[in-house]
Amino acid sequence: QVQLVESGGGLVQAGGSLRLSCAASGLTFSRYHMGWFRQAPGKEREFVAGISSGGGRIYYADSVKGRFAISRDNVKNTAYLQMISLKPEDTAVYYCAADRVVNNVVVTLPNQYDYWGQGTQVTVSS
Repeated sequence: QVQLVESGGGLVQAGGSLRLSCAASGLTFSRYHMGWFRQAPGKEREFVAGISSGGGRIYYADSVKGRFAISRDNVKNTAYLQMISLKPEDTAVYYCAADRVVNNVVVTLPNQYDYWGQGTQVTVSS
């Protein structure tokens, strides 16, 4: 059974930092591209960052470029999202997702991912 378990969310003041983790089990982690998405109340789920299976290709949404960094550890079967200079508009539930490798393309649409975590809440106060 595939499981993706996010952790590291919480309440932080604007300008602060958080590091999210996504621990994967039940799959061959190195055969999956990984993505981070977020969903704020009343809004659609949006792509935040993606990383290829080997870590060589990384993509970010324009809204987080220069502030967020995605990484992965294929030995620990864990993906990370380091977030700095957080803003109130970053407040959302953050999800990690796994996309089985078909090619080298890191996809950005939610329906292109095969597995999802349960999400972790990030709240940034002003």
